[in-house]
Amino acid sequence: MSGLLGRLGSWCARHGKAVLALWVVAAALLTAGSVFFPGPVSNDVSIPGTDAQRAVDLMKDGFGPGYGVGSSAQIVLYSPDGPLISEDRKRAVERAVDRIRDVPHVKEVKSPYQVGGLAPSLEIGIIAIKLEGNDTAKLAETTKLLSAAAEPARAAGIEAVPASSGSPADKEIKTGTSEIIGVVCALLVLLLAFGTLVAAMIPIFTALISIATGLGVVSLLGHIVDVPKQASIMATMIGLGVGIDYALFLLSRHRKLLADGLPVPEAVRRTAAGSGGAVVFAGGTVIIALSALMLAGFPLLQTLGWITGISVVCAVVTSVTLVPALLGLLGHRVNALRLPFTGRRGSHGSSGWASLGNWVARRPWSVLALSVALLGALAAPALALKLGTLDNGYADRGTDTRRSYELLQAGFGPGMNGPLVVVADLDTRVVDREPAPAVLGNLKERVADVEGVVHVGDPVLNRGGTAALVQAIPAYAPGDPRALEVVKAVRALDVEGAQVHVGGQVAGMADAGDRISGRTPLVVGVVVLLSALLLLLAFRSPVVAIKAALMNLVSLGAAFGALSLVFSLGLGSRLVGMDTPVSADGSYLSTVFFTVPIDSYIPLMLFAILFGLSMDYEVFLLTAVRQAYMKHGDNRRAVAEGLGSTGRVITSAALIMVAVFVAFVAYPDPMVKIFGVGLAVAIAVDATIIRGLLVPATMALLGRANWWCPAWLDRILPDLSVEGHEEDEERKGPERPEGPRRELVGAGRG
Repeated sequence: MSGLLGRLGSWCARHGKAVLALWVVAAALLTAGSVFFPGPVSNDVSIPGTDAQRAVDLMKDGFGPGYGVGSSAQIVLYSPDGPLISEDRKRAVERAVDRIRDVPHVKEVKSPYQVGGLAPSLEIGIIAIKLEGNDTAKLAETTKLLSAAAEPARAAGIEAVPASSGSPADKEIKTGTSEIIGVVCALLVLLLAFGTLVAAMIPIFTALISIATGLGVVSLLGHIVDVPKQASIMATMIGLGVGIDYALFLLSRHRKLLADGLPVPEAVRRTAAGSGGAVVFAGGTVIIALSALMLAGFPLLQTLGWITGISVVCAVVTSVTLVPALLGLLGHRVNALRLPFTGRRGSHGSSGWASLGNWVARRPWSVLALSVALLGALAAPALALKLGTLDNGYADRGTDTRRSYELLQAGFGPGMNGPLVVVADLDTRVVDREPAPAVLGNLKERVADVEGVVHVGDPVLNRGGTAALVQAIPAYAPGDPRALEVVKAVRALDVEGAQVHVGGQVAGMADAGDRISGRTPLVVGVVVLLSALLLLLAFRSPVVAIKAALMNLVSLGAAFGALSLVFSLGLGSRLVGMDTPVSADGSYLSTVFFTVPIDSYIPLMLFAILFGLSMDYEVFLLTAVRQAYMKHGDNRRAVAEGLGSTGRVITSAALIMVAVFVAFVAYPDPMVKIFGVGLAVAIAVDATIIRGLLVPATMALLGRANWWCPAWLDRILPDLSVEGHEEDEERKGPERPEGPRRELVGAGRG
């Protein structure tokens, strides 16, 4: 593979202007297409085979407009200066209701003055709206029109806030400020690492082209497949981080070769052949990890996985084509515009890391014990990680989402924000609808008797008389674990003549959690196995492959420990910008620490992303260690040299990723904050404790066993090369000892 990448890199360098123009034009066209013909986004949270999905399917069958996901909306009214029943306020509200009836797609509007529309205080009310169809993609646009139609109420001094169902993760997330902050931080790190403005701008430019291309593809895919609203932010977070990192690795290798006296064309070829192969294998592990989410059994998670993988593919392709083209065009000008007091030693400033490598190689047992103790302390809080429903009470304060949640809770109780949709599949078709058959009355009574249910609406029969729908209001907020107990209790009801199913936000997330927890061992097993197999193909060493896969699991423990400290234990919730939730009476809690539930799909998504990203640094470190070992056959010396040659670049790359992910913590959306914290901590731990201490210590202890490969396995493995060590052998010539190649079967192949 190194030969193929070397030839590709040489070709791109020779045709640099054409390659650069093709990438710029492709990025510009895709970006323009996404701006002028944006694909619709959705949040398909269907979970086939679950009880909540069965309830949704029954709702779609003959209940008419206003019943089902995306088919209803609300305008929450609040009159701070007096009750809504005063004559002037009532007239203003009725004018707003009349205007709402004229909004497209509205089939029915229920005034707050009808039964159940006013809170006991008479200061808070609800305009309930039923829409035609079940199109979630149009719900956001329709909600804006509904809010504008409520202007007569606002003119009378009444606050009118649109409300929608779902969690903060369901809301459309727009990119912007955090990306700029991340890019600026990355540029500063690159300036310190390289010391020249031209060199620092190459990874930034490459990553921006990669991101523009990937986001354009994702947007246009919305015309073909359901693209989740979180797709763009996830693609940006991961694509920006790996795009800069991969270009950084290539550029560091190229500048070192130039410093060694190689001509530009040969330096580009060797860079593409050596570091380019490492980039392809590193990107392959990320894509494998994300692709494994297809086994999670949760469509939202599956789609997020492969769409995020698109950004990684773009990062890899731009790295092995656009970067060589830029290097060929710039030549020695890659070191132009040097900044004062930075990067004076260029690519040779690795003496500190070499000293650390020698120190670790001399006392591996002590370093191993220290690393295990540190990682154990960091991972211990993960045992307290609490999963739950991330409801709108944790949305950014001041948004319509948060405000409507607070008003509904203050006026009608916390359960109003997470009603249960109880759908009964009737054993026999009900023909006589007036008066309601006994089975419907029995259904309402049984649901009302469930502990934790405070209100039950009148049953609604579908057109065919085969199913009945009842809305039940629990006493608890959607994020309260007790709400799950209410769901279980309603599902356990034995109603004569009917089979009870429960849908809604709380029930859906509960089923998603059960499905994901059941599939997690399968996903983890597949990711670890395939990643280890890829490393086996790259380095032809079972020991290295298995050890690398296990090491990556260790960094995950630290990430989940940090999430638990910040969100589950609440020790840093304010530090990441989380707003204080509201209490049962609608007032803000004054506590300094408060817990935030984590949606059940987030840990598995984090696992896939982090496992792939951690493998990046493993590949680059192992590449350098193997190159050194193949030269002289001294394992401990190879470990020290490998850490010395890669420590600076890996640290710079990790610092860039941490800066990018921390920048996303500033997003108002709590889901993005959770991902930002988890990713930043994991990368920081991985690049310091694990790659700087734990991996070198274990490799020093294992000795030549690191590169052992059984003869039978060596014969069946394809002949791939990730290191590009043939160039080093050319320069080294007869100084390289023959011992390692004789003793380690297959160690010198590729």
